[in-house]
Amino acid sequence: MATRQDVARLAGTSPAVVSYVLNNGPRSVAPATKERVLAAVRTLDYRPNAVARSLRMSQTMTLGLVVPDAANPFFAELARSLEDHAWAAGYTLLVGNTVDDPGREAGYIRTFVDRQVDGLVLIPSQGDRPWRAELARSAVPSIVFDRELTGVAASHVVVDNAGGARAATEHLLAHGRRRVGCIAGPVGIHPTVDRVVGWRTALEAAGLRAGSGSGGTTGWEALPEAAPLLHGQFGRLDGYRSGRALLSLDRSVDALFVTSDEQAFGVLRAATELGIRVPEDLALVSFDGIAAGAYTCPALSTMRQPFEGLARTAVRRLLGRMRDPDLPPTRDVLPVSLLARGSCGCLDPAGGEHAPASTPYEAEESRSDG
Repeated sequence: MATRQDVARLAGTSPAVVSYVLNNGPRSVAPATKERVLAAVRTLDYRPNAVARSLRMSQTMTLGLVVPDAANPFFAELARSLEDHAWAAGYTLLVGNTVDDPGREAGYIRTFVDRQVDGLVLIPSQGDRPWRAELARSAVPSIVFDRELTGVAASHVVVDNAGGARAATEHLLAHGRRRVGCIAGPVGIHPTVDRVVGWRTALEAAGLRAGSGSGGTTGWEALPEAAPLLHGQFGRLDGYRSGRALLSLDRSVDALFVTSDEQAFGVLRAATELGIRVPEDLALVSFDGIAAGAYTCPALSTMRQPFEGLARTAVRRLLGRMRDPDLPPTRDVLPVSLLARGSCGCLDPAGGEHAPASTPYEAEESRSDG
């Protein structure tokens, strides 16, 4: 294996100059000398010792990402976008999958801190969060992504969940649907809370009533005329179970706002088994905009999250905190956009193909990048 001394010998210079070239400083190097060093690096296939470099520079050039469920395509697509932007900035992204287990979440955060990652992106799981104090003591720069933590002085990068849910429900109402139920995610976490608020706000603005169901109830018991609400997990199985339960009990529901695409896939299955046609009998709009939504039948109408914009913003904010840990917490809220397909009654594109328009945020980012 080639060493730095071997590179210096072949380039006709000193090991120190090789170091200046590879580290972009601290001293400048003449262009001709720099080209000789880089040519020698290529010829010898020289690879610097990353461990030694990290010890010298107090950097490991790694970032940690903690996700609740790596099997969920939404988190997989987010992670891929984050990895792309981290890699472009010169960092390797390490991913920890907590499977919504607070103990495992704490273990991953502890492991990343022990491995001296330069920064952390956290998508918190449900339940207790015993890692808060430990992370604060470690002083590792971090941001909270996708979800929100109340009572924590942390930077957040999220989307407009309430506004997106309201827009989705208003779109269903614009199709002439009047009994718009909601199949929601877990009780108490902010994507669910905010999306239910948006659904409720849209119905009430239209002079309709919204149920207040939680756990295994729908709200019919207290307010039968209200549009039903049923909570479950963010997954296909819970979407199927919730959809089957709600649609079996209330065939008058003519539309559903579903708080995640993964749940919506299960709802589509439940509707088919019950002989309910989508969109003729039941119009449906969900939330997230993952790639698989283009290939259901009919294709899924959904509020599309700007994956690239979210990842770009998160990495930029995290790198900023790594440069200056004393920066005050920030809160970025990115807009979502309606991706109208066949499940709501709009035109169903052949083969599920659809070229979504950029969100206002992405359009602005594109102009600034150019």
